[in-house]
Amino acid sequence: METLNFHHLRYFWAVAREGTLRAAAEKLHVSQPSVSAQINQIEDSLGVALFQQVGRGLVLTDAGRLAMEYADDIFSTAREMVRALQDPSGAKVPVFDVGVMDSLPKLLALSLLKPALALNPAARLVCHEGQLHELLPELAAHRLDMILADEAASSENEFHLFNTVLGSCGTTFCATSKLANKLRKGFPASLNGQPVLLPTESNSYRRHLEAWFDRNKVKPKVIAEFDDLALMAMFAGDGHGFIPVYSVALANAKKTFGLSEIGEAPDCRCQIHAITAERKLKHAGIRAVTESARRDIFG
Repeated sequence: METLNFHHLRYFWAVAREGTLRAAAEKLHVSQPSVSAQINQIEDSLGVALFQQVGRGLVLTDAGRLAMEYADDIFSTAREMVRALQDPSGAKVPVFDVGVMDSLPKLLALSLLKPALALNPAARLVCHEGQLHELLPELAAHRLDMILADEAASSENEFHLFNTVLGSCGTTFCATSKLANKLRKGFPASLNGQPVLLPTESNSYRRHLEAWFDRNKVKPKVIAEFDDLALMAMFAGDGHGFIPVYSVALANAKKTFGLSEIGEAPDCRCQIHAITAERKLKHAGIRAVTESARRDIFG
């Protein structure tokens, strides 16, 4: 195929976003058979199936997911072009694409990324959340500028990437004020048998916590596990148990979720990394994040 029919691509993009031919046809203000014909044409021209039928809906194939990533980029760039042409200054706002490892606490990610919103000239921050093995190929393909993670990219991975340590911190255990007041005395032995909410076992932070519990001969009662640490904090704020919090995010956790401090475990430490495709940090957004992290958050 020498050229791509962007009319067909827009129909594909609409179906992928809406999930059914009917919904896409309504969105595009055309007939359903017209949408179906356009999808057949783009699949024929590309030589791959982009959708598979599941029930009454359509689900993207592996090829369809890849095409969708490119389509998102293409139409996002098109919108930027229109805005730039309509803006008298004609200035294009650069995009700062950041991957955020899903195990990284959201409040910490917020603190780390705030400086990117104050860049001058301004940049549009775009955050992509996922597991590290999902984000690394995107960084290697330069679809991301940086990844924020609570573990380093292994030197054994297939990509030539670089880890920059932003800082490290200990852990503070928190709960509602009623439970915190009860557990504060005799900490950490006071945590024995008490209800705890923890990250799931696939989370690197969980491994640090388990090691700390073992060292201190503490056996709390695990009543729930979470991939999303913000959801975990919401459950703690609702009184369901105590939780571990990265100490650098303690103030935000107390303010946002109404939690109180039980006790600190400075030896239960985690490192936070900025993973990049280049050793030298040239991107203004990356420099802003790394400098602020070292100076204001971990300094």
